[in-house]
Amino acid sequence: MSEESKTVNVLGNAKTHFRGALGQELKSIEVPEWDATIYFKTASSFMIEKKILDLHSKGSMVEALIETLLAKSLNKDGSRVFTNADKVVLMREVDPDVIIRVVSAMNSAKDEAKESLGN
Repeated sequence: MSEESKTVNVLGNAKTHFRGALGQELKSIEVPEWDATIYFKTASSFMIEKKILDLHSKGSMVEALIETLLAKSLNKDGSRVFTNADKVVLMREVDPDVIIRVVSAMNSAKDEAKESLGN
């Protein structure tokens, strides 16, 4: 097998693995304060993680929490709960303790999923 074929095969395998991770069943957290159930995936792409990581590295922890909530909160059908336009409202008018609890649950589930997949 040529080096180019090996590279293509490895990349294909990597994409297949990630599609499997993305295709896992949605997790959820009950948020009684919002009279809602927030669904989320335990895996996300670097496209989603980049903005969150950038905010973390700049020390903008509150914005990173809000960005996590914006990007990862889903309805049962997989559609987004929030839009990017909701950021200011979430930062100014929503209980921070509830946001922290929801994002913490998302992050804990992500860590558990990594462990179960052996990553």
